[in-house]
Amino acid sequence: MASKLLLIAVFVLDLIAFGLAVAAEQRRSTAKIVQDNEIQYNYCVYNSDIATGYGVGAFLFLMASQALIMVASRCFCCGKALNPSGSRAWAVILFIVCWLFFLIAEICLLAGSVRNAYHTKYRTIFSEQPPSCETLRKGVFGAGAAFIFLTAIFNKFYYICYSNARENSFRPYGGGGEAGVGMGAYK
Repeated sequence: MASKLLLIAVFVLDLIAFGLAVAAEQRRSTAKIVQDNEIQYNYCVYNSDIATGYGVGAFLFLMASQALIMVASRCFCCGKALNPSGSRAWAVILFIVCWLFFLIAEICLLAGSVRNAYHTKYRTIFSEQPPSCETLRKGVFGAGAAFIFLTAIFNKFYYICYSNARENSFRPYGGGGEAGVGMGAYK
């Protein structure tokens, strides 16, 4: 049976990652164009970079969650062979899907954090066009939060299916207590 303590720990890590990603979306950097004191040029002024920290935090918590599940399940490729059954088939499918969602979530969080930390340093003379104060597009951290949610769901289902398939592990040669090949009496 799947470890309830592990599932609770992974749930807490995923919940923290989701909360940080949502907070990062709400606190994205914004910019405004400001004139200098002598009114010779315009430049961009950005508000705080707290969303970058939130994004990196969500990235790390999601990575810890994924690592915990993969260590507990031996990354599906190490350990004893699993019994060929429906649980093993679902575990394989869910393993692939949860890694796909995990990678998409991590890419969104990392790209959002990097882009949110980027601040343009352009200045323009007053008579020219205003500077382009580039900021992160709305929804990047939100997409990361959505994929964190999907990763959390599929990780739990993967671990439960893996645990069910592991309970019914494949035992070659009938699974008896004998390690070698049994031989009958020779007459």
